[in-house]
Amino acid sequence: MTLSLCMIVKNEENNISRCLSSVKNIFDEIIIVDTGSKDNTKKIVEKFTDKIYDFNWVNDFSKARNYAFSKATGDYLMWLDADDILTSEDALKLKKLKENLNSEIDIYLLKYNISFDEENNPTFSYYRERIIKNDKKHYFLDRVHEYVPLIGKLSYEDIAITHSKIEVEKSNRNLKIYEEMIKENELFTPRNKYYYGRELFEHQKYKKCIKVLNEFLDEGLGWIEDNINACVLIYYSNLNLQTTNSLKSLFQTFEYDLPRKKICCLIGEYYFKIKNYENAIYWYNSALMTKIVKDGFYEEDYDYFIPYLNLCLCHYRLNELELAKKYHSLCKKIKPNSSIVLYNNQFFEEIE
Repeated sequence: MTLSLCMIVKNEENNISRCLSSVKNIFDEIIIVDTGSKDNTKKIVEKFTDKIYDFNWVNDFSKARNYAFSKATGDYLMWLDADDILTSEDALKLKKLKENLNSEIDIYLLKYNISFDEENNPTFSYYRERIIKNDKKHYFLDRVHEYVPLIGKLSYEDIAITHSKIEVEKSNRNLKIYEEMIKENELFTPRNKYYYGRELFEHQKYKKCIKVLNEFLDEGLGWIEDNINACVLIYYSNLNLQTTNSLKSLFQTFEYDLPRKKICCLIGEYYFKIKNYENAIYWYNSALMTKIVKDGFYEEDYDYFIPYLNLCLCHYRLNELELAKKYHSLCKKIKPNSSIVLYNNQFFEEIE
């Protein structure tokens, strides 16, 4: 079974070499579609492949990605962004998977690690469709925040793609695409509406974000994880607008699923900010008792580290020093080299 890497790029001279260097010995072919680079991206790519194609950018990520797919000859097609890399360990895992690709599998899903702690351990990850059978039945949809529908037989693999962008530039590209869709009266799916609300939040358009995400939730057609995240974005939007009903949206998440650890921690955070430490303790303890859910968007620190850290602080504010030390010691077991743990360690040593 052959495997093709298919990428779309534009002005990625600071990222593309790291990406391709991390995977160069894995694929049978590398397909690069350039959507209008003005820098040295193409010259760098030429060191890795001669299969470089130009694509006239039409504000549609799916069209560009599907064009890249159309140029590939592999039995399976894998996509990456220029600011993605594979660690040496994950590259070996992917190489092994390539040698054992199963023709009965339509889509292989790999982890996507996008946030990391001080020791570079992933703190935020989720699964994405990464390796797709080249059968013309699977292709990208949506102009922005594109995706391949999970149709057919799926396989979830313990292989991670690491998001590792060197330069972080704030771009309104995605927001402009959504605004163009509105102007052209394109029909918004529930997924489109959710991601439009996310873009509004990222650009600090909080009032409009709340309006769009409430419309999304009122339709009742969203994925559970998107519904919960929409409530969280509404919560933060209300906080930024300093409105009085911010807490309501966190409790709304209970309509969609059992309480999540992150939600319990955010409720605890709310009460901590208003100095209601007893209520904060209740919700941080609730987070500890809530089951771990790794479906959707998984943020590991909310499992134990964040509840322990904040229980330490809450009990200290209530002058319950022994309990504060107890939770500090639990934090140390999880992240002994965390800067905040080291700071608290020194603090407790000084007050003894």
